[in-house]
Amino acid sequence: MDRCRFERSSSTQGEKRESKEEGSGLKKRCVEMAKEQRSRFYIFRRCITMLLCWHKYENH
Repeated sequence: MDRCRFERSSSTQGEKRESKEEGSGLKKRCVEMAKEQRSRFYIFRRCITMLLCWHKYENH
């Protein structure tokens, strides 16, 4: 009977360990996505700025 209790507690600990690893993986993916979105927004902003200001540099 003690053996069954031990097996249950060890599987619970394994599940907790896996959920922590998944949590850190999720955090890493979120940080990477945030960096990518920030980069895309920067490029988008630069393109819009160039489109709005292109007439200043047009040859007459």
